[in-house]
Amino acid sequence: MESPPPRVERHPGNPIVQPGKYPWRMATVFNPAVHYEDGVFTMFERAAGQLRPFICYIGMLRSTDGVNFEHVSDEPIWTPEMTGSAVGSVQDPRIAKIEGTYYMTYAYRPFAWESHPTGIGVPQSYEPKVEGFSGDPNENMTRTGILKSDNLRDWEHFSWATPKELDDRDVILFPEKINGRFAAFRRPLQLVGDDHGTDRPTIWISYSDDLVDWSEPELVDAPKLWWESGRMGASTPPIKTEHGWLLLHHGVDIEDAETKRVVYRLGAMMLDADDPTKVLKRPEGVLMEPEEYYEKFGLYIPYTVFPTGAVVVDGILHLYYGVCDTAIALGTVPLEQVVDWVMSA
Repeated sequence: MESPPPRVERHPGNPIVQPGKYPWRMATVFNPAVHYEDGVFTMFERAAGQLRPFICYIGMLRSTDGVNFEHVSDEPIWTPEMTGSAVGSVQDPRIAKIEGTYYMTYAYRPFAWESHPTGIGVPQSYEPKVEGFSGDPNENMTRTGILKSDNLRDWEHFSWATPKELDDRDVILFPEKINGRFAAFRRPLQLVGDDHGTDRPTIWISYSDDLVDWSEPELVDAPKLWWESGRMGASTPPIKTEHGWLLLHHGVDIEDAETKRVVYRLGAMMLDADDPTKVLKRPEGVLMEPEEYYEKFGLYIPYTVFPTGAVVVDGILHLYYGVCDTAIALGTVPLEQVVDWVMSA
């Protein structure tokens, strides 16, 4: 019988990282990548200085306690112009250290949307009218790139993890190779229907020998729970446990399609260590859902908790998550309790 999920304790100082200070992050900061090494927490935030156009950047912060973060630079460490378009957007980084090298996946849109929050649900967003863009959404799909660094501070664009013909994000690298190959979760929007085994966008996995050429995506699992009526996707880098890979995943529940009222929640599953397409355990319950005021009401998308950073320190899982696409919060829970809950399913 499935056990009740453990309590993720919200930090009393939440949200711990808020917008402001620099022009490029005055509107929102959210969905960070976080890496822990040698007693230092390094955070890479997604930030925007305005909503129209909603151009996002990646900023870098550090902390020795995991709570009080300071910027290492008054400029972003990665911008859409560095990828190829000054009017684009770079979003939702995740980080992995593989065989001594740091890699960061990030979503890239060549032309940033014009966004108009409604206060109810997903904002009304429009393709921009800018030089060089026809306005065709098929020419402005999200593609995922991979950055590479030897020191966590200086980054270069290394490769593309997804083709430009697919709208593909939530691409997350495993922290180690599987059977000698790199592995990454994906969430391609177009792979839905009877031929693909899912009627909603969901989690897939691909493999690569060199982080350049990737295998065709293989289905991990499809949305099927009440809180996944819209779609699901991988949230944080997977964590290796004695039972296999612990994957934290988000589910989007559509409460009202007309107003685009949605709720983002967090679940978990355990995947086979050697073949992550095999789901060993998957609880029906949720690990996190909007509870606090700052998780329910914010600038961009109300009722959203969206963890993208997860680090384990002394057995405690630190979850860094975007709240309402507005700010960054921290939740903690013993890793053992999460694993026990997942394995009880």
